[in-house]
Amino acid sequence: MTYICERLQVDKVPVALLPCSLNNKSMCVELCYWFLFDKDKLLLRKEGDRYSVPFSADSPMKVDHSLCVPFADGTEAKAASVDSSDFMDEGYEWIGLRASWNVLTTAEYKMAGKAFQMVHWDRNSRFCPACGRPMAQNTVMSKYCSNCKQEVYPRISPAIIVLIRRGEEILLVHARNFKGSFYGLVAGFLEVGETLEECVRREVREETGLEIENIQYFDSQPWPYPSGIMIGFFADYKSGEIRLQDDELSAGRFFTIDNLPELPQKLSIARRMIERWRGMRIEGVNLKTQK
Repeated sequence: MTYICERLQVDKVPVALLPCSLNNKSMCVELCYWFLFDKDKLLLRKEGDRYSVPFSADSPMKVDHSLCVPFADGTEAKAASVDSSDFMDEGYEWIGLRASWNVLTTAEYKMAGKAFQMVHWDRNSRFCPACGRPMAQNTVMSKYCSNCKQEVYPRISPAIIVLIRRGEEILLVHARNFKGSFYGLVAGFLEVGETLEECVRREVREETGLEIENIQYFDSQPWPYPSGIMIGFFADYKSGEIRLQDDELSAGRFFTIDNLPELPQKLSIARRMIERWRGMRIEGVNLKTQK
């Protein structure tokens, strides 16, 4: 049995769980976060207008199979795939993972994203990809096939996203798979055998017909929809006329800071990149010289 200690904020909301000495069991409690998903819907505890991830010794609903979700700070958490029709309680509510960003703390939302990726991986790795036999949990982050010795880990799909500057303007596009009328940034998945910078150039060329230069790394963000990581770059327009890839983009053009369209939600790295550019323009700072 694992014993863990509860660390509380001033308002007594649990923010982390730390391993404690087995010699001090009397001060320990068996508590953890429960990330329960029905597809992409997350079960949250509701108290008035406040939402939180269930935190208790036992799951708030019946769970047939759960996964331990490791966190660098020692936080204890479990995740599971469940059927929401099996659970109705006024003290809880099912909320989409993406929408949960609006009601959870940033820390809880990030934890939920990792938990969802673990559940997604578990659901899609039940059988060995080499011989088809059932896989067995080997470590927290791996499964093992006893028949052919194949070992698998959670799959992550890297994708680049790039903000392209042209003087006082930036390129914004509307992808056909966007749920809404907002405009975002050119993005696409990394292909086998290419560097991240090569991917940036290729995606921009394929989707817009433009050539770019001065590619600079910005930041990255786990993107659990369902198992990606977004790697952000800034770049400058070099040449070409916009020719949109019709099956990917429905609109796209350069915008100035004074006529920006509807932008992505603040949870996304795309919005952070646009806000970074907008802030630098307002301050009159040359972004090329900033890291």
